[in-house]
Amino acid sequence: MAQSRMKWLMLALAALTIMGSYYTYDSIAPVAAMLRDQRGFTQLQIGQLNAVFNLPNIALALIGGILIDRIGAGLTILIAAVISTIGAVLTAVGDPFALMLIGRLLFGLGNETLYIALLVGIAQWFHRGGSALAIALFFSMARVGSYSADKSTSWFAEVYAAGWQAPLWLAAGLTAVGVVTASIYFLIDRRMPNLRVAGKRSEGFKLKDLTRFSRSFWYILWLNVLFASVFFPFRSTFSIQYFQDVKGMNLAEAGTANSYVFAAAIFATPIVGLVADRIGRRATLLAFAAALMPLAFVLLATTNYGLWLTTMLMGISFSVIPAVIWPATAMLVERNRVGTAFGLINMIQSLGLAATNFIAGWLNDLYQAGPENPAGYTPMLSMFAALSLVALCSTVLLLLRERRQPSGGIEARLIGEDDPAFVRH
Repeated sequence: MAQSRMKWLMLALAALTIMGSYYTYDSIAPVAAMLRDQRGFTQLQIGQLNAVFNLPNIALALIGGILIDRIGAGLTILIAAVISTIGAVLTAVGDPFALMLIGRLLFGLGNETLYIALLVGIAQWFHRGGSALAIALFFSMARVGSYSADKSTSWFAEVYAAGWQAPLWLAAGLTAVGVVTASIYFLIDRRMPNLRVAGKRSEGFKLKDLTRFSRSFWYILWLNVLFASVFFPFRSTFSIQYFQDVKGMNLAEAGTANSYVFAAAIFATPIVGLVADRIGRRATLLAFAAALMPLAFVLLATTNYGLWLTTMLMGISFSVIPAVIWPATAMLVERNRVGTAFGLINMIQSLGLAATNFIAGWLNDLYQAGPENPAGYTPMLSMFAALSLVALCSTVLLLLRERRQPSGGIEARLIGEDDPAFVRH
């Protein structure tokens, strides 16, 4: 009974810790227009603020698990929360621009390790059952952080009225709350080791393992990488500014419109995961969700329809793909190579996120996107639409392969309760 009660407390502490970090990651989009107007930032510089966040993750995807194995999840969570807070503070200081970049780099360094360590911790505390539900709830609370960042433009309108810096100090404060919850987590975890189980040591990344993965794994990998490289750079960097410049919204309206996607994911992601476990058809679900992304960007670029339609399309896609893709990926590789597979995905995904943030900002500068030239955003939207189409092709190939060779695919078996889940978003 003690273990049952305590594991839910530990989940709550983990959820509160990650919620503040997700708020801080998404805090750039609401102030993007102010950074341009009040600081004179170019679109490329704004893109760099989220691009540098992902740069350390390219390496951490391969070495983060080793650090957790050596010093334990609890201590890693505390150290990573402190590093994240230092990065958030430097970002809020924000002058000169180089200091802001260093802050986002440090925040990314701590945040990715924090995310992985929290997932390890949850798996350890829920080793006797319920880890799938626990991780789904953990993801939902992370989405609460993203939703709150978008809604902050109306919830804390007086903060935004003070200029670009005050909202970033608010984000730093919420990240600092994560240090408190991480400290409590660490103390409980250290004093009650008998209530959890040590996490499984994942295999290190080996180049020869690349030849052992099935073609289905590579299809789902590229869907994972491309979806993240499209969704997060748009929604977490440029969307609010785009809604203001092109759709004529004020800051509060644009933040609210952007928040609907994350609000839907809070509730829909666990439901979709349960449905996928019940009925299967994972490849079909992924193909359906992937088809909605290019359609959403085409509608944004070529029509004047209300944002509710494109928001709905992105919301459905964002709810389905994360809920299905993580367990589906684990089903495509042998259990003793899951760590290697997830490390590879995180490495390429981080590289894709960094690249698309850079390129999107560069395109907006090149075509002088802004309120005086709304059409300047079209090349950025076209790039996202094209990447979405490539992701759709990957899901179609996956679907065709699964129908030809169902044995050993993502419908062949369910992921075990003790399998690791070291993947982002």
